[in-house]
Amino acid sequence: MDLKRKVVVVGGGPAGIMAAGKAAEKGCDVLLLEKNDRLGRKILISGKGRCNITNDTDIEGLIENIPGNGNFLYSAFYNFSNHDLIRFFNERGLETKVERGGRVFPVSDRSRDVVDTLKKYLKECGVSVRYGASVKNVSTNDGKVEGVVLENGEFIKADRVVLATGGASYPGTGSTGDGYRIAQRLGHTVVDLKPSLVPLVTREKWVKDLQGLTLKNVAIKITDLDGRKIYDDFGEMLFTHFGVSGPVILSASRHILDYNYRNVKLTIDLKPALDENRLDERIQRDFASFSNKHFKNSLGELLPRKLIPVIINLSGIDPDKPVNQVTREERKRLSRLLKGLELAIVGSRPLSEAIVTAGGVSTDEINPSTMESKLVKGLFFAGEIIDVDGYTGGYNLTIAFSTGCLAGINC
Repeated sequence: MDLKRKVVVVGGGPAGIMAAGKAAEKGCDVLLLEKNDRLGRKILISGKGRCNITNDTDIEGLIENIPGNGNFLYSAFYNFSNHDLIRFFNERGLETKVERGGRVFPVSDRSRDVVDTLKKYLKECGVSVRYGASVKNVSTNDGKVEGVVLENGEFIKADRVVLATGGASYPGTGSTGDGYRIAQRLGHTVVDLKPSLVPLVTREKWVKDLQGLTLKNVAIKITDLDGRKIYDDFGEMLFTHFGVSGPVILSASRHILDYNYRNVKLTIDLKPALDENRLDERIQRDFASFSNKHFKNSLGELLPRKLIPVIINLSGIDPDKPVNQVTREERKRLSRLLKGLELAIVGSRPLSEAIVTAGGVSTDEINPSTMESKLVKGLFFAGEIIDVDGYTGGYNLTIAFSTGCLAGINC
């Protein structure tokens, strides 16, 4: 073992931190360069500030939930699995818990505790961390890494370099696509970058009236223009001023990436626990209770207050019509609307607002067993910079930690 081997890791997110720590555990002299004034800024905002660390599934379950080149990650996951990751944190005093869908969170519900645990790990391993250090390029000689050049012109010698600069989403956290530009200058192919796990834009303007409304326990379905099902899900969603968001929508967005987020239809079942007949019976009971009221005042037990005016308008039923005069056909039309509220998807929010970047450094040019570049000796990649991406549920952080670990131990 060469104790003097110098490793420079570029990027202080989950992938970079893990790569730096693992390389240091091997006895390498490791310098972690972070352009921000702190580590793990994206970790801090993940999971709404709670940090969904990973998912409590098996390795096949991980791969199934990574539509973006999941098979590339078998070696990374077998080397350092999601359960290895959970043990990593537990052994360092961070207790974890499993929630719906296998999502793993810190018991404290504080992403800050995750970052603090990682910082402590780096310190224990003897990793040097330098803040405010923005890397301009990786210097090579005869096809081999020889160091990095900072934006200020400073050269830092290195035998190994790990690029863990993240993607191009949430640029406020420092993920501004720097690593892609560096990789391209070194001859690597960067697959087109697209937003993944991103809020969707609808044609219907009435969504503005529902801004801020969260719907829980709804079923959604995405279909193409010919009615073929692309995706379905059950859970929580949110209306915004431009369209829809929330967990089930973010997951759905990945499935329609290849459609460029257009020419697909979103159908929301507001009452998935009831079929159309049972829902009609429920409506009849409500109407009987409010028999002396107008239609517009009869839906308070059935729907959130904010949603009622929209549903009334879409139903085509006169809002001032007495409930006892609503016809059977009108009632059936209301049931069908509640079971199938339709929205036309016409686009997505920009890459800067996506949780994850789809695309990145081509996996064809990276050794999946080591994360080393096939083009430049001594250059490694880890995390979101690689053309891999998963659904919500802790999969993307698992990718980052596992690829970071594999890169680190092979430096």
